[in-house]
Parts: sequence; C-alpha cells; structure tokens
Amino acid sequence: MNGDRSVSAPRSSTTVRTVASAVLARPSLWLTALGAVHRLAAPGWWRRRPFLPLPDARLWGFRMVTAYGRPDAAPDADDVVSYLEWCRSAGGTHPGHRGDRPSLARHG
Repeated sequence: MNGDRSVSAPRSSTTVRTVASAVLARPSLWLTALGAVHRLAAPGWWRRRPFLPLPDARLWGFRMVTAYGRPDAAPDADDVVSYLEWCRSAGGTHPGHRGDRPSLARHG
C-alpha cells in the first residue's frame, strides 16, 4: 500500500452484516472468529470511537487488496467462512495468538 489513510476499516452495515451472519450461522467458528477479531483489531481500539474492535484501516485495506484487488472491497460471506476455517485448521483459534499480525498495523 502507498500509506493512503483514506482507506477505512469495515464500517459499512453491509460488511458488518455479511461477516456477522456468516459467523453466527456457524457456532463451530465462534471461538475462531473471536481470535481473528482479537488479532485484526487496531491497537488501542477501546480508546477511539466507535469503541469496537475494528481492524486497522491500513491492514483492512491491505487484506481487501490481496483478496479482491481493491482496498474498498467488501468480503464475501463464503470467503469469511473459508478464512475462519483456515485459521482454525492452522491452530490460530486462541485469542492470545497474534502471530499473523503484520508490523504495518502497529506503525503509523
């Protein structure tokens, strides 16, 4: 990415609904989803509005570019499920596991 801060974290209601419905329909992925939220949440998210563990905007934009080719893309429900199943199979279900978080998310 070029450091463009215009990329925003997933705040659209459509994105939230897509991700939530994909996860809520699959109780076997709930723990894995909590771990993913923990790993992807922007550092210090609890200090900034909207006080939700949303991903760092640059990290989210990077993930969307690598998955869909554009930073403003929204994830597909099947892709969310596939990602969480991959996380679970890779052993990343523990909320304290932060191994896949790139250092980009911590620097600004």
